[in-house]
Amino acid sequence: MTINRITSLSIILILLIGCNKEILRHDDFYVDLITVKKNGELYRFELDNGRLLIPDKTEYKGNEGQRAILNYVPLKGDTIKINQISNIFTGAVTKENSLEELVKDPVKIQSVWVGGSYLNMIVETYYHSKPHKIALFQDINSPTVDLYFSHSKEEDPLGYPKIIYMSFLINSIRGDEQVPTPFTLFIETFDGLRETPLILK
Repeated sequence: MTINRITSLSIILILLIGCNKEILRHDDFYVDLITVKKNGELYRFELDNGRLLIPDKTEYKGNEGQRAILNYVPLKGDTIKINQISNIFTGAVTKENSLEELVKDPVKIQSVWVGGSYLNMIVETYYHSKPHKIALFQDINSPTVDLYFSHSKEEDPLGYPKIIYMSFLINSIRGDEQVPTPFTLFIETFDGLRETPLILK
C-alpha cells in the first residue's frame, strides 16, 4: 500500500469519527434590562414591555424598583433560568430651579434610549479609585421638557476607561395625562454638549 493511499484512508477515518461525535450545544439565552418586583421573598423581573419573568429559583437579593441586567434562559411560559443578574445604577429625575452650578464632567456616550418608563444610558468615563456621582436634573424654568445629565468625577485621578450602565425613572416629566411626552436630554461629552431628542411613550 502506498503512502498516499495510507494518508487518504487516515483522512477518511478522521472524518468518519468526527461525524459521529456529538456537538456540544449551549442553551439559548437572552440579556435584557429589567426592573425588580418584590413581594416578601418572592421575586419577579419586569421587562420594559411590561412582561413579568418568573425565576425557577434564585439566590438574588434586591430591592423593589432596582434596575438590573438579566442574563437568562427561557424555560416554559414566563418561567426562566437565571444565568446572571447584575444591578445597575438606578435613579430618578430631580427638579431644579437653577442649573448654573451643575457639575458636567464629560463622558463618552455608548447608547441612550427610552424603555418603558425609564431613560437608559450606557456611558464611558475614566475611573481610578474614587466613586463618581451621577444624576439627572430637569430645568423647571424651561418651557420645554429639558433633562440634564450630571457627572462628577469627585476629583478622581485619571485612570482607565470604565463603562457605566444606568437607568432613571422619568415618569415625573409626563404630567397628569398618560400621553407621549417629547423631551431633550443634554449630556456633556468630550466633543462638547450633546442634545438628544427623545420621547417618553
